[in-house]
Amino acid sequence: MRHDDPASVIADLDADATRTTTVVDGGGSMVWRRWGAGPPVALLHGASGSWTHWIRNIRALAASRTVIVPDLPGFGDSDDLPEPHTAERLAASVTAGLRVLLPPPAVLDLIGFSFGGIIAGVIAADLGATVRRLVLLGAGGMALRSDVARLALARVEPAMREAEIRDVHRTNMRRLMLGDPAAADDLAVHVQVENLRRARFKSGNIPSSDALLHALPRVRARVAAIFGGRDAFVGPHLDERRETLARFQPGLDFRVVEGAGHWVNYEAPEMVNRALLEMLEAGA
Repeated sequence: MRHDDPASVIADLDADATRTTTVVDGGGSMVWRRWGAGPPVALLHGASGSWTHWIRNIRALAASRTVIVPDLPGFGDSDDLPEPHTAERLAASVTAGLRVLLPPPAVLDLIGFSFGGIIAGVIAADLGATVRRLVLLGAGGMALRSDVARLALARVEPAMREAEIRDVHRTNMRRLMLGDPAAADDLAVHVQVENLRRARFKSGNIPSSDALLHALPRVRARVAAIFGGRDAFVGPHLDERRETLARFQPGLDFRVVEGAGHWVNYEAPEMVNRALLEMLEAGA
């Protein structure tokens, strides 16, 4: 494998995974990948994403954990979910799959990035004591202020060549997803382009909704959170996220990775991986 080639980096990690499928609402298949051994933790990707949102986190977590990462229905290799597309309907298919992969009395931890954090919260509410830890990375769904609508994004034009299209995505990632422009490397751009190409689920207003806020009162898991200090979806409103989550979790572990943007788990993997392992062990 060529480890300077983004496709090879992804293929190398994919080759080490064990694949499983479960049935989603409507009769399609949901694809799950599994690495490692130990207490199970499920990672849920963001909107317009796939399992590759966790490309820099899986190996570190799998050194001590069984890491289970799905392509959510309507994303990546998984089949579509019938419309209407709602957070609750998506979560129900993931919950059903988790019950197949980890039948009772198994317990698990859940980590969700961005849109995946909203879905993870709904799942944690539905599964009750089955979920021990819920860690939210840059999660929305709390009906809080966001300045992201003010950002001007570059557009892909029909006449553009492949290299020009990649440059558009690199520009947009620097504005929307990453705090350090240098973090928009070839691997990040490749992941973004491929995930966008295969995303069919219509996230709509779910990220700005109150879906997570509505689920949190029913969550029995210990809740923790990580945000990038330069998260474009949050802007100067980090304290609102901290205060909202603290209403539901006394002694909330809320960490900010200064200088990092929204895709904090990609941009600052060493810091995030260490924080995740600490959060998963907290209070054990």
